[in-house]
Amino acid sequence: MARTLGFVGLGIMGLPMAKNLLDAGYDVVGHNRSDEPVEDLVAHGGDAADTPREVAERCEVVFTCLPDTPVVEDVVRGEDGLLEGFSEGDVYVDHSTINPVDTEALAADLAGRGVEMLDAPISGGEEGAIDATLSIMVGGDPAVFEACTEFFEVTGETVTHCGPSGAGQTTKACNQIVVAAQMVSVSEALVFAQKAGADLDAVVDAISGGAAGCWTLDNRAKRMIRGNFDPGFFADYQYKDLRIATDAGEAYGAPMPATELAHELYKSMQENGMGRDDNSGVMQVMEMLAGEEARVSN
Repeated sequence: MARTLGFVGLGIMGLPMAKNLLDAGYDVVGHNRSDEPVEDLVAHGGDAADTPREVAERCEVVFTCLPDTPVVEDVVRGEDGLLEGFSEGDVYVDHSTINPVDTEALAADLAGRGVEMLDAPISGGEEGAIDATLSIMVGGDPAVFEACTEFFEVTGETVTHCGPSGAGQTTKACNQIVVAAQMVSVSEALVFAQKAGADLDAVVDAISGGAAGCWTLDNRAKRMIRGNFDPGFFADYQYKDLRIATDAGEAYGAPMPATELAHELYKSMQENGMGRDDNSGVMQVMEMLAGEEARVSN
């Protein structure tokens, strides 16, 4: 595959992913709506493009990592978008998390232009993007997936082909359903422990080693009880992902009682100005309901 890669969307996840591709020996042409991340990429050895169209014109494989469906649509279909710069035989890899139905429509449109698309949403937070330990869930043609595996192995640790176009996004929705359930359940447990007068550090240590053990307990609980909600994954994005999941659940007729509840709690975070906190910050909503913070002093 091509040695010169394009990357549009150099945010909290995209920039470290693009840097890892540079470190692996690929040339990377980057574009972002704001200039600072592009300057950071250039300082790391990358090159800058003024528009998504220029990225597509200069690269045979283009990655995006963008906030939501409207931004993806604008970057691909808008003025000076990728679609204006793609050539037949190019490959578009979308690491964004968007609705699987919209992904299928976009892939069909690109196929009509001779451009292959892989939907490849990611999980693992900022730490995973920096450390190249992301989980990457890919939908699309198996042959195109195989051709792009070398890139995925640079940015991720667990790379799974999940099925045809849209299957990556469906899998990511499943991931976010479980992530939100973990965050809410751990928050509920810690606030309960606080109200009951238990030692919060001891509670975390005790339950992490049993059947309740999970990523949130291992990677977030100690920070949560110290009031550290610096973002690894914005609560705004978690809320957006849950909207995608509940919308898809409605379209497919899948019951989602727990996810609907989590959706409302993350909505409360957004409405209370907490959207830029880490998604583990949903504990703050539980604390508001309880009238007491679950905190340790050190």
